[in-house]
Amino acid sequence: MRGVAGGLVAIAISAGVVAAAAAGWWPNLVLVVGCLVVGGVGWLLVRRPAGAHVVLGVVAVAALCQVPGLLSAPITSTDAYRYVWDGRVQLSGSSPYSHVPLADELAGLRDPVLFPGLSPADRTGVTGPPSVPHNPAAVAALSADDSRTRINRPRVPTIYPPVAQAYFAAVALVTPWSAGTFGLQVAAAALAVALTALLALELKRRDRDPRWALLWGWSPIVALEASSAAHVDVLAAVFIVAAVSLATRRRPVLAGLLLGAAAATKLLPLLLLPAFTAVRRRDLRTPLVAVGTLAASYLPHLLAAGALVIGFLPGYLTQEGFSDGSSRSAILALVLPPEARQLAAGLLAVTLAVLALHRHDREPIAVTCCWLYGAALLITTPTYPWYGLPLIALAVLANRFEWLVVPAAAYLAYASFGHDDRQGLIYLTAAVMVLSVITVRHRPVLQNRFDELVGARQH
Repeated sequence: MRGVAGGLVAIAISAGVVAAAAAGWWPNLVLVVGCLVVGGVGWLLVRRPAGAHVVLGVVAVAALCQVPGLLSAPITSTDAYRYVWDGRVQLSGSSPYSHVPLADELAGLRDPVLFPGLSPADRTGVTGPPSVPHNPAAVAALSADDSRTRINRPRVPTIYPPVAQAYFAAVALVTPWSAGTFGLQVAAAALAVALTALLALELKRRDRDPRWALLWGWSPIVALEASSAAHVDVLAAVFIVAAVSLATRRRPVLAGLLLGAAAATKLLPLLLLPAFTAVRRRDLRTPLVAVGTLAASYLPHLLAAGALVIGFLPGYLTQEGFSDGSSRSAILALVLPPEARQLAAGLLAVTLAVLALHRHDREPIAVTCCWLYGAALLITTPTYPWYGLPLIALAVLANRFEWLVVPAAAYLAYASFGHDDRQGLIYLTAAVMVLSVITVRHRPVLQNRFDELVGARQH
């Protein structure tokens, strides 16, 4: 009965978060409290022996948690409309890297769902290959939204890598134009449920309680960003977890293929390469295969679009402050001037990469991936909280639940957009919470090393 009650609570929280967001007010506190409640439910459930059908129960509730998000259009962002467009463009034989959504060459692909203010007969005057300026003010002007379309940044090319593009095209192939983003929402919901099953089975294989997979499958964040917003980060999370699982089974080539697929879905997983690099054993198969997979995925698009295959990536980096030296790092912004932030962020990133290489054979790869991904988010503090979806899955897999505060804090920071100090303090609070838990966990080890140093000096 406790499991049934917990499942009903999780479903109610998911529905409440989605309904609150759809009603027009940002459900930050509801979402954060909901995550805490789901975490408490998980703690209560694992205090009693698991039943015979525990994995099926967790997955079934995860599927029901995704239902509320399917009942409305995307809430937290309009990215899904770009996904629909990119898939449609590819099926037409064109490249989303070579044309922007407002281009008149693709006017025949417009419909009332994506372009409520433009018909196929209308002309925008936007023609020719896209060009992304380097000046931050010019990039901001070019990437402004247009009321005639629901697609964000309709004057710039896509930013999404090739595996994400293949996913968009596959979903577009089976989704009627009139359905809009619904096909992608269903696909993202299915991926979220599949990842719940993968996590539960992997935890069971590691002799851990598979019910901890509910921290992913029942999470209000996953409900909001999968079936509602259809963010492609869910697909990246699936690839990352599968890569980690295969790496622990000594399948380095397959792990590399999946890690490369994750990076070709959302470039951020490239940050995990050091965690898969076995320097001491001189085994570089996983990182080499991952980089090769990423490069190979770009080859068909490179042949079709040439240098335009880079898409809007330079413009995005400019908007996020990585090209002018200011960087996005909200925590570093509390103590450092703009010109010093990028250098500090770079030094921290290198330090983390070296530490990950050092820790490769000293801790489970899931643990290394978890803190490496989480620390990267705390350093860069990206504007978009759904970037933290893979971190939720990694925290569950690694049994490092303290990192779950980072995606939760990201929503509070997202609601504070434009208030840089407030964003920095929110992320700083999350960082302090994470470091406090890590310190408590490693206190005996630290105490022993301290005693050894004191003893060595006394002798």
